[in-house]
Amino acid sequence: MGLGQIYNRQYVKGIGFFLLEIYFIFIMSHPITKGIIGVITLGDQPQVRSRGRIVTIGDHSIFLLISGIICIITLALFLFVYYLNIRDAHAVGKRREAGLHVNSFREMVQNIKEKGFPYVLLIPSIIFTAFLTILPLLFGVLIAFTNYSGPDHLPPKNLVDWTGLDTFKDLFSLKSWSQTFYGVFAWTIVWAVVSTLTTFCVGLLYALMINYRRVRFKKLWRGILILPWAIPTFISLLIFRNIFNGAFGPLNQYLKMLSISPIPWLSDPIWTKTAIIITNIWIGFPFWLILMSGVLTGIDKELYEAAEIDGASTLNKFKSITLPLVMFSTLPLLIMSFAGNINNFNIIYLLNTGGPVESKYSYAGSTDILISWIYKLTLDNSKFNVASAVSIIVFIIIAALSIWNFRRTKVFKEEDMLS
Repeated sequence: MGLGQIYNRQYVKGIGFFLLEIYFIFIMSHPITKGIIGVITLGDQPQVRSRGRIVTIGDHSIFLLISGIICIITLALFLFVYYLNIRDAHAVGKRREAGLHVNSFREMVQNIKEKGFPYVLLIPSIIFTAFLTILPLLFGVLIAFTNYSGPDHLPPKNLVDWTGLDTFKDLFSLKSWSQTFYGVFAWTIVWAVVSTLTTFCVGLLYALMINYRRVRFKKLWRGILILPWAIPTFISLLIFRNIFNGAFGPLNQYLKMLSISPIPWLSDPIWTKTAIIITNIWIGFPFWLILMSGVLTGIDKELYEAAEIDGASTLNKFKSITLPLVMFSTLPLLIMSFAGNINNFNIIYLLNTGGPVESKYSYAGSTDILISWIYKLTLDNSKFNVASAVSIIVFIIIAALSIWNFRRTKVFKEEDMLS
């Protein structure tokens, strides 16, 4: 590094690149090599105990994996700088051969101040992204290809080994895992679809009622219906948890007063799912109400007047004017809401911790979705490899569905046509 710049008589820049390479070779090469070897082996010295005391500390596989990923990212950044060094030397060499002026060090600094300042500001962002975003993502993905799980493969007491695709095979083939995965996956999709559509439809219904020309005090009604959104979700979920309580909940108390048998809201799988959907409607519809109100306000009134002249009924005006314009404006957000509900951990876990218990499932309740199952696998049962595998599957599902739906929406087709 730097020899090309020195050859092109950019001595200060060339010496800078050269010193960077010398530093990397003599200072960083040993820890990086050691880190990469640690990623490959994940340690070869297990912890040794004698009479309850640690005789040999041994290797910590997870620390080795994290250190190795850091080293790989550092090496990748250095190779990127090496590529920029070659590219710079080539560009300067072509200018020199063409008889054009080659910037001196002072001119280079001035050029960076005038034209390259945004790129200088982006350097910290690149570094932070590499170590605060890419590092955790790589770690989370790689865990799926190991046997990192309790009780037999938890460091520092035990080493962790690479197992390839065994975790994914077990997830789909072993009955204890596959039955849970397919059941939780099916409910996750049903939950995401129903929760998205119900909040969307209820929000649209209220927006249409408030926007109706004969309704007075529109601002008052909007303000009242927005209140559920203003209350923190955590508090709303605790309130609904008490409302649906089978023993002392006010809902069942009212049913008793009406001589109706109490409903097992949080102890029966079907009723629990019903309670979750009802709670989600209360929490989620105000967002769509506000959004729909804005869209409906922006629709040209002349469209409705023209439709009335043509003899269109209220239902026909809704189907031909209101709904298409609303869907055109809100469909991308509807798709994002669907993806968000797949990962809607709060309402599932805080309302009933994913219960009631399902005897056929491993580490999951009858109302757990994939994200809450991942939570239980990691924090409650130390099945980190299985949780990582499920996380990868969730990512693939959300990414595939979102990309497919976004590409089908008219909003993005309009943008493609304009571009």
